[in-house]
Amino acid sequence: MIGTIAFAISGAIVAMEEEYDILGIYILGIVTAFGGGAIRNLLIGVPVSTLWEQGFFFQIALLSITAVMIFPNRLLRHWHRWGNFTDAIGLSAFAIQGALYATGMNHPLSAVIVAAVLTGSGGGIVRDLLAQRKPLVLRSEIYAVWAIFCGLAIGLNILSTPVELILLFVIITALRVLSYTFKWRLPTKRIKANEKM
Repeated sequence: MIGTIAFAISGAIVAMEEEYDILGIYILGIVTAFGGGAIRNLLIGVPVSTLWEQGFFFQIALLSITAVMIFPNRLLRHWHRWGNFTDAIGLSAFAIQGALYATGMNHPLSAVIVAAVLTGSGGGIVRDLLAQRKPLVLRSEIYAVWAIFCGLAIGLNILSTPVELILLFVIITALRVLSYTFKWRLPTKRIKANEKM
């Protein structure tokens, strides 16, 4: 529920920044909230149709998007201040959920890590692509690495109890906040235009 709310809000805000119409705002919000889960289901062998069984979460997402739409513009101007925080919450919550999903299906560690990464960041990737932006996950501060840590911790059964998972959620959210606050980045390698063949 936490991840659904956070990512639905994130998608709606991006749609407003790109000046989408009302339908576009709802579509981008829903896609951001459920895109990662859909991609994960495809890769680990769960029917995508199981998404339609989450009626309650669709209602939560729609309510979250509606709430953002009726917010005064003067409050939405502060999105960049707290928007990354909701994105961090969504990443953490969905990465844990994806890892638990794959673990519950007795998949190997590699599949657990992939499920954590795709569930945690897949919705954001789809959102950025639909908004014609470079995906945040692939170019900005450390992002998907935290989802990998979730997958490792859960896949190796280091953390499994509800209290431990809540602690993991808090830690991953905090690490994501620190990574964009202090601009921690992974190494990059660039090719200049005149070096291309």
